[in-house]
Parts: sequence; C-alpha cells; structure tokens
Amino acid sequence: MTKTKPTSARSHAGNKTVLNPLADDIRAGQSFELLKELHILTREGKLNQDSRRKLKQVYHLYQFIEKLLLELDNARASMPDSGAAALNSDYSDSRQGQGRDKLPMAANLKSSGITLADHGAGKSYLGFILYDLFFKSRATGHIYGIETRAELVEKSRELALRLGFERMSFLNLTVAQSAQSDELPESIDLVTALHACDSATDDAIAFGLQKKARFMVLVPCCQAEVARVLSQHKALALSRTPLSELWRHPLHTREMGSQITNVLRCLYLEARGYQVTVTELVGWEHSMKNELIIARYTGQFKRGAAQRLQVLLTEFGLQSLLYTRFTGLPDNSPAEVLAIAD
Repeated sequence: MTKTKPTSARSHAGNKTVLNPLADDIRAGQSFELLKELHILTREGKLNQDSRRKLKQVYHLYQFIEKLLLELDNARASMPDSGAAALNSDYSDSRQGQGRDKLPMAANLKSSGITLADHGAGKSYLGFILYDLFFKSRATGHIYGIETRAELVEKSRELALRLGFERMSFLNLTVAQSAQSDELPESIDLVTALHACDSATDDAIAFGLQKKARFMVLVPCCQAEVARVLSQHKALALSRTPLSELWRHPLHTREMGSQITNVLRCLYLEARGYQVTVTELVGWEHSMKNELIIARYTGQFKRGAAQRLQVLLTEFGLQSLLYTRFTGLPDNSPAEVLAIAD
C-alpha cells in the first residue's frame, strides 16, 4: 500500500524542488476554492497585498476563536446526558438571586453541536473560514451570519449553497432585531462581532447576554455614542473638573469616547458574570481598530465592577446609558450611584 506524503511548503517539478509561495500565508486545510470565491485569492490563485493583510487579520482572530471552539467541542464530546443536566443545574444555581434564567447551553451542545452567531458579518469572511477550517469536519454545529445589507446576505447564501456549507444561515437583520428573531435558537454558544460599527458592538453584547452565550469575541470599531454625550456636556465638564481637558478638543473627544466605551463594556460584562480579557488583535500597521475583547461566562457577577461602572458613568455625565446600554445591573438606582461616587 502506497502512503501519501504529508503536504509541505515544497512541491516537486521533476528533480527540482519548488517553494510554494502561499505556504506561509494560508493555513493547512484551507480551501483554495473558498478563498477564490471570497476574492481573497485571484482566479490564478495569487494573493495581493491588501488580501494578504485582510486574511492575516481573520486568521489571527481565528486562532483565538479556535481555542474556544475546541473547549466547547471537548466539553460536548466528554459530557454524558446526565452531565449536561448537572451543568445546567450549576449554572442555574449561579444565577439565583440575579433575576436571570438558567443557561441551557449544555443540553444544546450535546444534542445539536456548537452554535455561533457572527454579527456585522459583511461578506462573511470570518464565518466561511470558521466553517471551512472547523465546522466542516464535524457532523453538528451551526453558524449564523447576521448582516443588515440584503445584497451581502443573498451573496453569502448563494456561496454557502455552492460550497455545500449546509449548516450556515444568513439573516438580513440588525443585531438588535436578531435578539428577537425566531430564526435563531434560544441560546448561542459563541458570539462574534468583528468591526461592528458604532453601537452594534453594544447590541452584540446585549444579544450575547440574552442568548446566554458561553463566550463573546468582540473587535470594536468606530463608536460615536459616548463622544456625542461628552460633546453635549463639555462646557459643564470643563467648569467642574480639570479631567475634562482629556476630551476638550474634538479629536480627543472622539478618541476618549472610544476608550471610555470599551472600558465600560468590559466592566459591564464583568458585572454580568463574565471573565474579560483585553488584548491586541494584530499589529497597528494592519488596523487602527485593533482591540480584542474576549468574554468567558463564569457565573460570578462582580458587584465591584457594577459599582465602578456606575461611578464612571456619573463622572463622565453618561448616567442615561444606565437605562439603555448598561441595564440589568444590581443596585443601579441614581441615588446609590451618587453615594458611591461621593
């Protein structure tokens, strides 16, 4: 029986060894046909500089997501039906006193596999590559791509059909609408949002909380909501505290608003029972929107994080966000917030 030699970075033409020029750029097992369909590779199978940069970003993010998917996959493989029921009970106990439902993810993992929702999917580069490298080789699991542009949703549906990626669905919805849609399951294991613009990242967090996500992987993009509020109260802030010099100039207002937004998001996730890690996605030479937030559900609702969140909202004149963006916090009455701030 003839054994097939493993694929390497070299190919042989006669007696000559030829280096594969794409070996360092494309992951082993990745479908070249898919990359051509996504217009990452040209029809001749070449990779231009812009596509190389884009693919590098997606692969960097894939490395983080793959670890979480493998953790979910291993939990599913090693979990008997009785273990799933017990884990649900544990999650239910961890949420008692918080006024929240139990997390039914264990039973879902056992029966239907891993579910992933990709918000602001765009052309679904991330979703297709995740499916090709991870989901395709497994019998279960489903990816939901959520996008507001109907033409991109239709193109993604057509591509999934051509490639035979049967466990991919594409929904023409906003992130907020998707939380109420009956086209998605009651719970989602992993939520991703890559460069979801403005408040779409906040909507993705709200979606993850409602869907009882085990993990959230977020790469925030531009965010103007907090900057607008800072601008509206700038005169008052300047008379009240010298710290307002940090956002007095319009450029600084935008930058400060973005920084404050991501800090508030992290505190909010911690207050809602998640362990949060913040790191760099890729080098700044590839993208200025480079912050990667990974949230893992632990069931430990941090009261201190909720209090610090409320103090910051008060300090920056953002109290109105308590009733829109940062809901469901314990002890979030205005009177108590002011007492903490003092």
